[in-house]
Amino acid sequence: MATTLSIKTTSSFFLVLCLTVIMFFTLPCFSADPDPLQDICVADRNSTIRVNGFPCKPESQVTSDDFFFSGLMTGASTANPEGFGVKRGDVTTFPALNTQGLTVSRIDLAPGGIIPLHVHPRASQANFLIKGKLFFGFITTTDVLYGKVMKPGELNIIPRGLVHFAANVGPGNVLVIAVLNSQNPGFSRIPSNLFNSTPTIPNYILARNFRVNEKVIAFIKSKFDFNVSLSTETWENI
Repeated sequence: MATTLSIKTTSSFFLVLCLTVIMFFTLPCFSADPDPLQDICVADRNSTIRVNGFPCKPESQVTSDDFFFSGLMTGASTANPEGFGVKRGDVTTFPALNTQGLTVSRIDLAPGGIIPLHVHPRASQANFLIKGKLFFGFITTTDVLYGKVMKPGELNIIPRGLVHFAANVGPGNVLVIAVLNSQNPGFSRIPSNLFNSTPTIPNYILARNFRVNEKVIAFIKSKFDFNVSLSTETWENI
């Protein structure tokens, strides 16, 4: 019985993933990247040529394996202060996405976990909740918050470039599939940008922005441990 349930759960997961990808992939109007000028352009990530994207691998070196990716089958670790982990399917991990205007990520959150305030400067983001109970929200440029507690099977959209966040508000783990319409959407974490930049933003500037004493800013900065090396799977491109 347990084996049967596991097979059904896995099958449902990949069915949802396929449908979500197809939805974005077949609608060129949703792409934030330029249209491709050839059938395939598997990224040559070893090239020293700098272009807006990656140069194409010679077609004579392309194989069927280049177009298949198993990196989302298991989740990333959630053992970090925010309690979330991300496995990315973007051009850096799945080179066949080069010129396709698409990134697919798997997001896992532990109970009580959050996705910190951040923006994707180059993409809109659709999120399909597979498991758990998740509060997802974004803020417009006029400071209006749009948010809702999502249930499994629900889909939401985050407009391009807007600040957004999420929090696991249920008793169990959360699993989300995120689809972004860029092969390199970018991920700018607001807390880290403000309080952990290099070089650091002067305390008096942050104090004036937040209307607090500089000692408060110094205290907040002290909470960001410069010596902790976190996995790129956890921190990059949600």
